[in-house]
Amino acid sequence: MRIMGLDVGEKTIGIAMSDELGWTAQGVEVLRRTSLERDITRLQQIISEYQVEEIVVGLPKNMNGSLGPRAEMIKEFAEILQQTFQLPIRFWDERLTTVSAERTLIEADVSRKKRKQVIDKMAAMLILQGYLDLKR
Repeated sequence: MRIMGLDVGEKTIGIAMSDELGWTAQGVEVLRRTSLERDITRLQQIISEYQVEEIVVGLPKNMNGSLGPRAEMIKEFAEILQQTFQLPIRFWDERLTTVSAERTLIEADVSRKKRKQVIDKMAAMLILQGYLDLKR
Protein backbone atom coordinates (compact mmCIF):
# COMPACT_ATOMS: atom_id res chain seq x y z
CA MET A 1 0.00 0.00 0.00
CA ARG A 2 1.49 3.30 -1.05
CA ILE A 3 0.78 6.63 0.59
CA MET A 4 1.32 9.96 -1.16
CA GLY A 5 2.45 13.05 0.75
CA LEU A 6 1.72 16.58 -0.48
CA ASP A 7 3.19 19.95 0.46
CA VAL A 8 0.62 22.27 -1.14
CA GLY A 9 1.59 25.85 -1.86
CA GLU A 10 0.18 28.61 -4.02
CA LYS A 11 2.76 28.14 -6.80
CA THR A 12 3.89 24.53 -6.36
CA ILE A 13 2.93 21.18 -4.88
CA GLY A 14 5.73 19.05 -3.47
CA ILE A 15 4.96 15.36 -3.96
CA ALA A 16 6.42 12.42 -2.03
CA MET A 17 5.63 8.71 -2.05
CA SER A 18 6.01 5.93 0.48
CA ASP A 19 7.60 2.61 -0.33
CA GLU A 20 5.19 -0.33 -0.64
CA LEU A 21 5.68 -1.30 3.01
CA GLY A 22 4.94 2.23 4.23
CA TRP A 23 8.29 2.66 5.99
CA THR A 24 10.11 5.33 4.02
CA ALA A 25 9.18 8.43 2.04
CA GLN A 26 10.91 9.52 -1.15
CA GLY A 27 10.48 12.78 -3.03
CA VAL A 28 8.80 12.33 -6.42
CA GLU A 29 8.48 15.75 -8.02
CA VAL A 30 7.54 19.40 -7.66
CA LEU A 31 4.38 20.25 -9.60
CA ARG A 32 4.26 23.83 -10.87
CA ARG A 33 0.69 25.01 -10.39
CA THR A 34 -1.01 26.66 -13.36
CA SER A 35 -4.63 25.51 -12.94
CA LEU A 36 -6.70 23.26 -10.70
CA GLU A 37 -7.52 21.05 -13.68
CA ARG A 38 -3.83 20.53 -14.47
CA ASP A 39 -3.06 19.81 -10.79
CA ILE A 40 -5.78 17.16 -10.65
CA THR A 41 -4.72 15.59 -13.96
CA ARG A 42 -1.09 15.23 -12.88
CA LEU A 43 -2.01 13.95 -9.41
CA GLN A 44 -4.32 11.38 -11.04
CA GLN A 45 -1.43 10.16 -13.20
CA ILE A 46 0.80 9.77 -10.13
CA ILE A 47 -1.95 8.07 -8.10
CA SER A 48 -2.50 5.57 -10.92
CA GLU A 49 1.21 4.99 -11.55
CA TYR A 50 2.01 4.29 -7.89
CA GLN A 51 -1.36 2.74 -6.96
CA VAL A 52 -1.83 5.20 -4.11
CA GLU A 53 -4.35 4.22 -1.43
CA GLU A 54 -4.07 7.19 0.94
CA ILE A 55 -3.01 10.86 0.76
CA VAL A 56 -1.32 12.88 3.52
CA VAL A 57 -1.56 16.65 3.12
CA GLY A 58 0.62 19.04 5.10
CA LEU A 59 -1.50 21.53 7.04
CA PRO A 60 0.34 24.74 7.94
CA LYS A 61 -0.83 25.61 11.43
CA ASN A 62 0.20 28.80 13.17
CA MET A 63 2.65 28.39 16.04
CA ASN A 64 -0.28 28.65 18.50
CA GLY A 65 -2.05 25.76 16.73
CA SER A 66 -4.71 27.86 15.00
CA LEU A 67 -5.45 27.69 11.28
CA GLY A 68 -4.73 30.69 9.07
CA PRO A 69 -5.93 31.56 5.55
CA ARG A 70 -3.34 29.32 3.87
CA ALA A 71 -4.47 26.33 5.94
CA GLU A 72 -8.09 26.98 4.98
CA MET A 73 -7.09 27.07 1.28
CA ILE A 74 -5.29 23.74 1.69
CA LYS A 75 -8.29 22.18 3.43
CA GLU A 76 -10.48 23.23 0.48
CA PHE A 77 -7.97 21.72 -1.96
CA ALA A 78 -7.89 18.49 0.08
CA GLU A 79 -11.68 18.32 -0.05
CA ILE A 80 -11.51 18.51 -3.85
CA LEU A 81 -8.91 15.72 -3.82
CA GLN A 82 -11.15 13.55 -1.64
CA GLN A 83 -14.19 14.10 -3.87
CA THR A 84 -12.18 13.49 -7.04
CA PHE A 85 -10.11 10.45 -6.05
CA GLN A 86 -12.28 8.89 -3.32
CA LEU A 87 -9.19 8.15 -1.22
CA PRO A 88 -8.70 8.75 2.50
CA ILE A 89 -7.12 12.16 3.15
CA ARG A 90 -5.09 12.72 6.32
CA PHE A 91 -3.73 16.05 7.51
CA TRP A 92 -0.27 16.36 9.03
CA ASP A 93 0.91 19.39 11.00
CA GLU A 94 3.61 20.78 8.76
CA ARG A 95 4.86 23.55 11.03
CA LEU A 96 8.55 24.10 10.37
CA THR A 97 8.91 21.31 7.76
CA THR A 98 10.09 23.75 5.09
CA VAL A 99 12.52 25.30 7.59
CA SER A 100 13.81 21.82 8.46
CA ALA A 101 14.13 20.89 4.79
CA GLU A 102 16.05 24.09 4.04
CA ARG A 103 18.39 23.55 7.00
CA THR A 104 19.14 20.00 5.83
CA LEU A 105 19.91 21.20 2.30
CA ILE A 106 22.15 24.01 3.58
CA GLU A 107 24.06 21.55 5.77
CA ALA A 108 24.50 19.35 2.69
CA ASP A 109 26.02 22.39 0.93
CA VAL A 110 23.30 22.48 -1.75
CA SER A 111 23.37 25.72 -3.74
CA ARG A 112 20.58 28.27 -3.29
CA LYS A 113 19.39 27.70 -6.87
CA LYS A 114 19.21 23.92 -6.41
CA ARG A 115 17.54 24.30 -2.97
CA LYS A 116 14.76 26.32 -4.55
CA GLN A 117 14.13 23.49 -7.04
CA VAL A 118 13.86 20.70 -4.45
CA ILE A 119 12.66 22.34 -1.22
CA ASP A 120 8.95 21.57 -1.75
CA LYS A 121 9.65 17.95 -2.67
CA MET A 122 11.78 17.56 0.44
CA ALA A 123 9.10 19.21 2.62
CA ALA A 124 6.54 16.73 1.23
CA MET A 125 8.95 13.92 2.07
CA LEU A 126 9.30 15.17 5.67
CA ILE A 127 5.51 15.48 6.04
CA LEU A 128 4.99 11.94 4.78
CA GLN A 129 7.87 10.47 6.79
CA GLY A 130 6.47 12.00 9.99
CA TYR A 131 3.11 10.39 9.28
CA LEU A 132 4.69 7.02 8.45
CA ASP A 133 6.77 7.08 11.63
CA LEU A 134 3.66 7.75 13.71
CA LYS A 135 1.80 4.84 12.10
CA ARG A 136 4.49 2.30 13.01
